[in-house]
Amino acid sequence: MARITVVGGTGLIGGKVMARLRSAGHEARAASPSTGVDLVTGEGLDDALAGSSVVIDVSKPRTYDPDAVSRHFDRAARNLAGAETRAGVIHHVALSAVGTERVPQSIPFYRAKAHGEAILRDSGVPFSIVRATQFFEFGAQIGAQARTGGTDDARVADAEVQPIAGDDVAAVLAGLADEAPSGGAAEIAGPDIMPLADFVSRCLAATGDGRTVVADPGALYFGAVIERDELLPGDDAWIAPTRLGEWLA
Repeated sequence: MARITVVGGTGLIGGKVMARLRSAGHEARAASPSTGVDLVTGEGLDDALAGSSVVIDVSKPRTYDPDAVSRHFDRAARNLAGAETRAGVIHHVALSAVGTERVPQSIPFYRAKAHGEAILRDSGVPFSIVRATQFFEFGAQIGAQARTGGTDDARVADAEVQPIAGDDVAAVLAGLADEAPSGGAAEIAGPDIMPLADFVSRCLAATGDGRTVVADPGALYFGAVIERDELLPGDDAWIAPTRLGEWLA
């Protein structure tokens, strides 16, 4: 079985990927700040990747400040590419977001992510990119951070989403460790399209937060106003099996 390094392997999705890889018999190790790895400076990367043939990158910055996000994805992509080349990595699996290639100029996070993808494509390291829709796990967080309208409500972007369970994302990423690099990007999404307001409302209710969630055309999504369908995948997306109601239950 392969030795695999999961960059961001101690986080939400990374932990799920690690568990699946180990269950499949792979030697998996996490690379994250808590294990002594700093993607922005490159500290610890060479040791973390030594002997690994596959790298699964699910890392993200700790803040959504536009400047910090831009710096993170630029430096992380360059440092990872260099360390992977030195280690002889034969497959880089990258987790990205649906819409990254379509709306990078409007959403700072997506713009920075697209820049990091471009660095990966030009690095010479064989790769596969997985673009996922919003995770079930972040629905309540979106609501918690939503601005209020002066009443007891939460206002979110007037957009549609097709959210996906983190476990389903992890299953796809872990499965790619045993496949050849695609050299391209594929989209994955949950089975149901719904208004962002409905998604957030259901997630908040499950945590005991009874605020009303309102779709506001002027509300920002990751720092930008978006069109209603910009977060939806294309017709060729792989559809995951887990429904939001099942996950909430």
